[in-house]
Amino acid sequence: MAKKVLFIGGTGVISSACSDLALEKGLDLHLFTRGTSIRPIPSGAKVIQGDINDLAGVEEMLEEHQFDVVVNWIVYEPVEVERDIKLFGGKVGQYVFISSASAYQKPIKKLPITEETPLENPFWAYSRAKQACEEILIEAYQKEQFPATIVRPSHTYDKTLLPFPGGYTTLDRIIKGKPVIIHGDGTSLWVLTHHRDFAVGFVGLLGNDRAIGEAYQITSDNLITWNAIFQAFADAEGVTLNPVYIPSTVIAQVDPEWGAGLLGDKAHSVIFDNAKIKSLVPEFQADILYQDGCLETAAWYRDTPSAQVIDQNLSNRMDQLISRYM
Repeated sequence: MAKKVLFIGGTGVISSACSDLALEKGLDLHLFTRGTSIRPIPSGAKVIQGDINDLAGVEEMLEEHQFDVVVNWIVYEPVEVERDIKLFGGKVGQYVFISSASAYQKPIKKLPITEETPLENPFWAYSRAKQACEEILIEAYQKEQFPATIVRPSHTYDKTLLPFPGGYTTLDRIIKGKPVIIHGDGTSLWVLTHHRDFAVGFVGLLGNDRAIGEAYQITSDNLITWNAIFQAFADAEGVTLNPVYIPSTVIAQVDPEWGAGLLGDKAHSVIFDNAKIKSLVPEFQADILYQDGCLETAAWYRDTPSAQVIDQNLSNRMDQLISRYM
């Protein structure tokens, strides 16, 4: 009998590819969703309409269904993890929490990054919340045998996700030949993982008893500089890139939200060791280079006028920063 799997979410940037592959692998996939995503429900998935924050509705669902695996794609705060432990404790064989590789120690003291790298990010509240969620789950596993598996994606993308601040705001500047900000000197190493590659490693964890009580990072092994990321989009659009290099600390002073994501994540060179996920899921290989994946993204934005949204306030702040460094 196929394993019965519940995705809370399942139509997001990362989860959409995992939904497709789970169905392809023959899993009995149910999506608990509000139905507001721009991505369609995959054919073959069983839809349960609802909101995870409607506790009465969730409890009613659990009375009707018994799941082997529950994956909550939309947990960001410790209180949400505590809610899920109460909801699913004793009722599922595996609960998968989506954490973040950004929770790893910053500044990074040792490369490559493994699952044993300390979690300590003083710069980004998002990352600290993910760490706190992990700590609650680990304690629940150790004390109550709550069957948690922790997954740490890094920068994972699909055709709709741009790697820039403001998304299309920066791509529009590239297309129009305007100067664009690249943090630092653009030479720090970064890792971008296509969601279809990620899905291979992730789906291989579902229903796998060896994954209970463990944490896994799932990322590409391919390294790319931020200069090359920006250049890839300029090449895709057939335009000349006009970079302006600004220290991340200066950006953080002008735009604290943008700066938190830089100082707490993207300003640091990263190299991930994916030996642990490969030992459990040998078929996992991240083969899609970003120079190829970005072509899909650039084409999607070119063909989707509704997504060509410009944050003029952000663009103005970029101009103010650039004027100080040109």
